[in-house]
Order: sequence, then C-alpha cells, then structure tokens
Amino acid sequence: MTVLTDFRKKKDEFYATDAQSPLSEEQKRTFTGLHYYPENPDLKFTLTIEEFVHKEMVSIQTSKGDVRSYERFGKITFPIEGKSVSLTIYKAEQDFFLPFIDSQAGKETYPAGRYLEIEPLTDGKYLVDFNMAYNPYCAYNDRWSCPLTPPENHLSVAIRAGEKIFPFH
Repeated sequence: MTVLTDFRKKKDEFYATDAQSPLSEEQKRTFTGLHYYPENPDLKFTLTIEEFVHKEMVSIQTSKGDVRSYERFGKITFPIEGKSVSLTIYKAEQDFFLPFIDSQAGKETYPAGRYLEIEPLTDGKYLVDFNMAYNPYCAYNDRWSCPLTPPENHLSVAIRAGEKIFPFH
C-alpha cells in the first residue's frame, strides 16, 4: 500500500464514522468512499514560492457570503499539459492556503474549486503534490462555509490528481 492509498483509506474512514466528519448522518449511511484520480507522480512538484514584493491583505468571499482575510503572499509556477501555469499562494497567520479551479470543474472536480496544502521542505522549497488536492467541506453539504477560489487561481488546464467531485451534492 502506498502512502497516498493509506491516507485515502484513513480519510474515507474518518468521513464515514467520525463525529467531526463533514458528512451529515444521513450521508454517512450511504457513504462508500470518496472518488479520486489515480496517483499521478507527474503532478508532484518541488517548487519555490516567488514571494510578492508588496504583499497585500485581500478579502475572499465564502460559499455563505461572508468574507475571510488572507495575505496575498506569492506564486508558484509549474508545467501542466505542456504549459507553464501559475497559482497564487495565500497566507492566513502561519498557514499557506492554495485554492484552485481547473478545467474539469463541474465535470470531474468540484465546481467551486479544490484546496491543497503545501509542505515546507529545505532551502526555501515546498512540496506541491496535487495528488493530495481535496474538496472543501462545503462540497459535501450546505452547512459549511468555505472560501471561494479567487479568479486568479482559475486554470484553463486539467489537474487530474487528487479528489474528484462528490457525487451526493
């Protein structure tokens, strides 16, 4: 079993049984697991964040209409489908926030976008593994409020890695 396979199995167990699961009790009764793309090693990168010289605070609207504040921190650039693309990294306190929408939004992936945690490595590099991309909790039901993906993080290419659209929503 790979690390990713084990992670996904544990996540499915959490969603099915834990009181902190984003699923309602009704959803848990019929839940058989999340849908994922197969692991794709080509969508795992070691990257440098190109920090913005002038970092600004921005308000990002949520799925319930309120707003959350983030620092517009920097960007990452990487190759997808033979194209060089960039995504903006946001920061809330000490945590990085990477929301994105790909060309499969509404077809194979959640229409409002997915999120990705980036992991600091050494020498100012970060692990950006799209195999770990996940849906925000609002993808499962309307009781959650989640930040919406800003337009600058809408990609015209497919990111066929990570979690797919949730079928019950």
